[in-house]
Amino acid sequence: MQSKLIPSLVVLSGLAAVGLTANWLYLNNRVYHLTIATGSPDGEYYAFAKALETVVESRNPKIEITVKESNGAQQNLEWLDQDEAQLAIVQSDTPSRSSANAVAFLFPEVFHLMARPDSGIRSVEDLRGKRVAIMPQGSGSYDLFWRLAQHYQLDQKDFTPVSLPPQEAYLALRQGRVDALFRVMAMGNPAISSLLRETRSQLLPIDQVESLRLSQPYLEALTIPKGTYGGSPPIPAEGLPGASVRALLICRSSVDAAVIQEITRTLFDFRNELVAIYPRSAAMRLPEAGENLGMPLHPGAEAFYSQDQPSFLDRYAESMGLIFSVGVVVLSSLWQLRLRLEGKQKNRADSYNYEILALIDQAQQSQSLPELQAIQRQLLVILHQVITDLDQDRITAESFQSFAFSWEMAATAIRHREIMMKSSSPV
Repeated sequence: MQSKLIPSLVVLSGLAAVGLTANWLYLNNRVYHLTIATGSPDGEYYAFAKALETVVESRNPKIEITVKESNGAQQNLEWLDQDEAQLAIVQSDTPSRSSANAVAFLFPEVFHLMARPDSGIRSVEDLRGKRVAIMPQGSGSYDLFWRLAQHYQLDQKDFTPVSLPPQEAYLALRQGRVDALFRVMAMGNPAISSLLRETRSQLLPIDQVESLRLSQPYLEALTIPKGTYGGSPPIPAEGLPGASVRALLICRSSVDAAVIQEITRTLFDFRNELVAIYPRSAAMRLPEAGENLGMPLHPGAEAFYSQDQPSFLDRYAESMGLIFSVGVVVLSSLWQLRLRLEGKQKNRADSYNYEILALIDQAQQSQSLPELQAIQRQLLVILHQVITDLDQDRITAESFQSFAFSWEMAATAIRHREIMMKSSSPV
């Protein structure tokens, strides 16, 4: 009996070994194919996704990304539900779904409300009785417009909303078929810049962000720097108060954690390569501890963000002995004061980075060496201001390091543009 059993065991052991080896080889050599849902081909989501595709595939050949255009956030979420896409880019105000997890905050997207110079529109309230181009239903811009209108007690009977795809909306503003146009886009978008210059339209201020945040807490207040969309004449003519939401990279919750961890690592460890392709990637930031991204964080992204954090006992062993200390109230007050100070420092540093991004766009669009030299002088003025702020503790050392990276990218872009101009000019 034993003599018959031993050969059978040998055969079974051999088959098991072959199976384990085959499985190891499969996992070790598997290529992951992911589709990322974005937006229209002329939009910022699509441009960022193409940059991400290039950098991820160059850094990890086992991950292949296909960029897929869509009609907006609702379609992106539906594709995640149906597993037609495994990654997507949406706005941070997008309602959460069980199939979707957050991966990373990307760049801020700014409310752009533009009005023709002959329209008589100088504020949101002036939209009454006017024709306003808005993005198609299902897009993030569409939803945000109606929330903005609601805040100003405007409904559909007060004006004429004209829902159009982006390019058709731009054409309608150029031809005067609408008086104003609303779209949420990354700051410094070249298409918006061309539209403002060609139509001489004005960007309108959004100056009630703090009150808007009472019902829409995902909004962020910012300032659109003078000259963001052109330097001569500057558009806008002065720093303009505005509102923004964050673009958010999300993924299907079932995607392998190791793959999402690698993509998250690529976003931040190789950000310089992303910025070289898509400059607005410089505005990406790591989420702060405990920050709510609007939906659950994917385990792969969480593994990246927490990889350098010490264990619970290491972090709190000494502090636990002070829980009943009489100094808790004092420490809490000091902590709140520090948070307010750091918030001011961060906002100041962000404004410099936005100015740098605006100068990069101006450099890329410049047509003469004097214009390029003027941009270079502006770059040096900003550097002097930032160094002064650092010396006077108006910004942190960490913010200065982030600024230094953006500043160097701008300087490189200007030098590259100068070389291109000189090489193309007649001898």
